Amino acid sequence: MYGSCTGSARVRAAAAGAVGAVALLLAACTSPDAGGGREPKALPGVSQQPKAADPFWVNPGSKAAQQVESYLREGRKDDAELIRRIASQPVGEWVGTEQPEEDARGFTEAATKADRDAVLVLYNIPHRDCGQHSAGGAADGDAYRAWLDKVAQGIGDRRATVVVEPDAVMHMVDGCTEERYHEERYDLLKGAVKRLKQLPNTKVYLDAGNAGWGKPDQIFEPLKWAGVAEADGFAVNVANFQTTEASKEYGRKVSKKVGGKPFVIDTSRNGNGPYTKGDPAENWCNPPGRALGETPTTKTDDPLVDAYLWIKRPGESDGDCKGGPRAGDWFPEYALELARNTR
Repeated sequence: MYGSCTGSARVRAAAAGAVGAVALLLAACTSPDAGGGREPKALPGVSQQPKAADPFWVNPGSKAAQQVESYLREGRKDDAELIRRIASQPVGEWVGTEQPEEDARGFTEAATKADRDAVLVLYNIPHRDCGQHSAGGAADGDAYRAWLDKVAQGIGDRRATVVVEPDAVMHMVDGCTEERYHEERYDLLKGAVKRLKQLPNTKVYLDAGNAGWGKPDQIFEPLKWAGVAEADGFAVNVANFQTTEASKEYGRKVSKKVGGKPFVIDTSRNGNGPYTKGDPAENWCNPPGRALGETPTTKTDDPLVDAYLWIKRPGESDGDCKGGPRAGDWFPEYALELARNTR
């Protein structure tokens, strides 16, 4: 097992969108629910979670919320209630490439209006995903820096929790990203952390892999080179299925190596742990029998775990496998299965 956006170091992310009805569709770990800084249409029965335990913003116009509305129109009340388990929770919003300032501003303004914090994910590093399914990213280092600066301008002084570049560090460690790109990537990641930390109310977490990949002693030095010392912490299990307990154990080991930094855990689909049947090289892609994990919260009862987050948006496909659509597209049958399997 390798990467964080997928179990095989092949990220399936879709970075796109801001708040409202969407215009962009980019194949990756997720895809857009919104566009161009417009406030989303509030759909029935979707509201914010209690702020004391869950300070993060619920997007009332998410794809899950749209699916709830659709099922209600069709008279499928039971299915609507299942999908509401997803629609009622805050999820990561993946900032797009075409209008990053508008996207970041739209998400954070909507969150501020609701007196909540936006959760944003940056996924635009050059040579992204080693030329595989989610290949792409900025054309070069200068383009990435310009994009990042627009994201930062869009966030401004509003509250945001930002997860920086899923798999970017791991793909250098596992050899997936060619060595000739390493020096630039470390510089870009360190620069991203530094730029975001110039914002007064932004928390920054650098992606650090998952419990099913590698060992902590393989990644702690690269994390340091990528700027984790200046970040608020790191993220584990992004878009993966490792259990929360396994993720905590992995995170604690990494934390000891990087100065005791805290971390966040993606619990979006880890309720039943990883899929262990079939071809291990494919067990990351829409694996059957999975379930939603702990709902997003800052009440983790662990001083090293800042939050459980749903960074990967549950119900969106990992790729065109096991009957799923292309990566990042909404996959209603899978969303229903995740919700139905949740204890």
